[in-house]
Amino acid sequence: MRADAVIRQEGMNILIEKLGKVDAERFISLIIREPFDYTKWQNGLFEDLTVRELSEKATEYIKNNERY
Repeated sequence: MRADAVIRQEGMNILIEKLGKVDAERFISLIIREPFDYTKWQNGLFEDLTVRELSEKATEYIKNNERY
């Protein structure tokens, strides 16, 4: 298991890479300011996908994000 500090740093690096510094900070401010229930959000995230579609998306993601 990785340390919290490492996860925080990796997350921030990803946000900055994808959004840029200003929008990454805005994103964090929005998350902190608004009540956000990750569990509720996660429950409906893949409800429109079949198991096969979800599996295909996961496989595609792994292929596109391999770090080896």
